[in-house]
Amino acid sequence: MELDVLVVGAGFGGVYGVYRYRQQGLKVKCVEAAPGVGGVWYHNRYPGARCDVRSVDYSYSFSEELQKEWRWKERYSDQKEILAYIEWVVDRLDLARDIELNTRVTKAHWNASTARWEVETDNGKSYSCRFLVLATGALSSPKELDFPGLDRFKGEWYQTSKWPHHDVSFRGKNVGVIGTGSSGIQCIPVIAETAKSLKVFQRTPAFSMPARNVPLSDEELSEVRDRYMEYRHEMRTGPSGQSVPTAGPGKPYAEWDPKELVARQEANWQLGGLALGSAVTDGLVNQEANDATARFIHNKIRGIVKDPETAEALCPTDYPVSTRRPCLDTNYYETYNRDNVTLVNLRKDPMVGLTETGIRTESGDHPLDMVVFATGFDAFTGAIAHIDIRNAQGEHVMDKWKDGPRTYMGMTVSGFPNMFIVTGPGSPSVLANCIMTAEVDIDWIGDCIAWLDSKGYQTIEAEQEAQDKWVAHVSDLASHTLYPKANSWYMGDNIPGKPRVFLPYIGGLGNFVATTRAKAAADYEGFVKA
Repeated sequence: MELDVLVVGAGFGGVYGVYRYRQQGLKVKCVEAAPGVGGVWYHNRYPGARCDVRSVDYSYSFSEELQKEWRWKERYSDQKEILAYIEWVVDRLDLARDIELNTRVTKAHWNASTARWEVETDNGKSYSCRFLVLATGALSSPKELDFPGLDRFKGEWYQTSKWPHHDVSFRGKNVGVIGTGSSGIQCIPVIAETAKSLKVFQRTPAFSMPARNVPLSDEELSEVRDRYMEYRHEMRTGPSGQSVPTAGPGKPYAEWDPKELVARQEANWQLGGLALGSAVTDGLVNQEANDATARFIHNKIRGIVKDPETAEALCPTDYPVSTRRPCLDTNYYETYNRDNVTLVNLRKDPMVGLTETGIRTESGDHPLDMVVFATGFDAFTGAIAHIDIRNAQGEHVMDKWKDGPRTYMGMTVSGFPNMFIVTGPGSPSVLANCIMTAEVDIDWIGDCIAWLDSKGYQTIEAEQEAQDKWVAHVSDLASHTLYPKANSWYMGDNIPGKPRVFLPYIGGLGNFVATTRAKAAADYEGFVKA
């Protein structure tokens, strides 16, 4: 099938891409490996799965009609509601006819003689397209499980990122959860409610803050709807593409009276969400300011968790706040006060592996009926690495990225003409509202294609020098923060052998939008056009 644009992935970015490029008059198709749309929200059906961005923000901004027609139920939507929303959008905009499900792209090779991408899939369908848009998602490739003895375990086991599409009962079972990142923190309180016993196997504790999730009131919804366009403009030009209500404006740590700072932190904690860290505006660049936020959270943990040893094990001490993904929870720390819940500190009692009947640590065996692996993703590059993407010289994109991913503005790669990445490495991506970031990228790509057509160009790719400067810029911004002090998936640390490089752009969504628009206005400065 010959196309103008082939979009890979039917998450929020890919679905919008189908709409945007169709509206532009381009012949477009989207291919998706899963049986349904939704991307990460199609697969991550684990108990407690919920977004940590407010529902009024975690939704499309390109259509005022969509915003006004859909009624969000809660302040922070759960997986079921988010999936229902994107399915509704697909139906409402008649997008399904241009989305091929159960179709995984296996190969994409650039044909220099025809200036087209030749694409093959696992079900025999093939496509030829002028432009290849990889909307594969930053968090879509689950980390492979490499636990010794997993093949011997006789009980049930599940992975949060590949949760089955049927009900899983924990009632009356002895359950183990490995991992205390966002997924683990969300599912642990829910599992504990019905499990006979729950053992949480923790290597690295997380900083988590209460979501304070509540039904979304008409008043809260109206605040957005009544000034929709202005509100969305503020989000798009701000740092994170979302609104975080706080108890008041923040200021640098040095300007706070210590008692007043604690009072503000307490007020923000009671508000819930990501408000806490906003009290000090220099928390990601000033260790002393960051320590003040960490102390507050530590004291909260100690005040909530009754067992002192457990409380201390839950307090992160070896990385700054927010340099690993900050988490929102509902009764996470309170769950450790339940009689049926035990924390196993793997730093003191390392895991040996799985046995036929459970998990073995150095101190002994933990009999289990079920194990849940909340072990995260091969972020940013995992999904791209699984596709055989080659340029005219036969080079795989991962060959170019052997020392870490290299892009120009997170969307293009030198040597790979007419290939674009949505929310890729070097873009704000996971450090901003991913839906709005995806919309920004999809729109920029669409405008670029229109400009090329208007000028009679066939191809565009990043200049090597421009790409090198962008990579250096992204790295330099990160080096002036506390992020590199943490071992995190932001740095690729969770995947053995992955180069240690700070992956997202930390300059803020607003700056990213301004920069990418400026390059476009300057006749796509930094690009080779032919």
